Amino acid sequence: MPAYLDYAATTPLNDKVLDKMLPYLREDFGNPSSVHRWGQRAEWAVEQARERIASGLGCLPEEVIFTSGGSESDNLALRGAALSAQSERGATHVLISPVEHDAIRITAYELATRHGFELELLPVDSWGRVDPDDLRSKIRSNTAVISIIYGNNEIGTVNPIPELADVAREREIPFHSDALQATCQLQTRVKHLGIDLLSIGAHKFYGPKGVGALYVRAGTPLQAVQTGGSQEQGLRAGTHNVPLIVGMAHAHEIAIAQHDSDADQFRLLRDKIIGGVESRIPGAQLTGHPEQRLSNNASFVVEGIDGNSLLAALDLEGFACSSGSACKTGDPEPSEVLLALGMDPELALGSLRVTVGRQTSENEVSEFLNVVHETVARLRSQVTVVQ
Repeated sequence: MPAYLDYAATTPLNDKVLDKMLPYLREDFGNPSSVHRWGQRAEWAVEQARERIASGLGCLPEEVIFTSGGSESDNLALRGAALSAQSERGATHVLISPVEHDAIRITAYELATRHGFELELLPVDSWGRVDPDDLRSKIRSNTAVISIIYGNNEIGTVNPIPELADVAREREIPFHSDALQATCQLQTRVKHLGIDLLSIGAHKFYGPKGVGALYVRAGTPLQAVQTGGSQEQGLRAGTHNVPLIVGMAHAHEIAIAQHDSDADQFRLLRDKIIGGVESRIPGAQLTGHPEQRLSNNASFVVEGIDGNSLLAALDLEGFACSSGSACKTGDPEPSEVLLALGMDPELALGSLRVTVGRQTSENEVSEFLNVVHETVARLRSQVTVVQ
């Protein structure tokens, strides 16, 4: 029986979410920027969705900016805050961790190469966590923005965001966190986190692809990076995608309501995978923090194995997994995240990420453990024969 074990890449659309979206694909198809009744109904739906997401995040509705997804939210947060700080106070120093998603990492490099910023990578420990004391020592008077991922998409490590945000707030530096993996698994109330900017993406919590949101704390300077119309307080031009926004709001409400039960179930399955792989596959090593990690993420490096070959073999057996970020699958280069942990490049090529979700069963996990054990043994024997 085929089994999907790549929920960190994307989640299936919840049927109840689809039902909420359909009317805005059919009858209520108006443009929210139009003044007639069709436009007014669409605008009402967008603003209701904004209020519902704000309620889940514990913020004001006007602090929620709709985007096309997590990558755009990350771009708007980092580039928008950096350019605003450069313009308003001459700040040209950007701090990120070396284990960020490419939406942050590549944007930060672009700021350095094209806009005159100095990019500095924060140190991380062998699990990929940033220490608040290290952050404190790296902040300068001309630091424009800080961005540190909440729950790492590749290795599952969870950063101590409230403590890190406290450090940034001491120095009055805008602090952003990519929280795309967090919604079903971690606390995302923004007052608890103490942050200025937070990115979420609907398809990570059983909503539709192509829509996300950025929390922007009131008063946080942010420069628009997509211009045109005056939508989203002038920060994100473009006609609202009403059905996707409505779907995201409903999926977010479900994720918040089921947070504890989801996380408990994910953790049970995750720990079974971790225990099974470590006990049955010699040379398999857990990556990321053993305890402070996302409840659905089991990630490994496997000695003597090419990660992409392992993925292809598992796919033939009916199991969908990843070799880290879904954005990097198929890349023959070792993961930047694993290299940042100090891992040997050759070992880093043997990465495997297994992520569970609401539809994952214990039987699927048991069968996966049997198959991955046999598959690794077969791939290793083939390498030995070739040598």
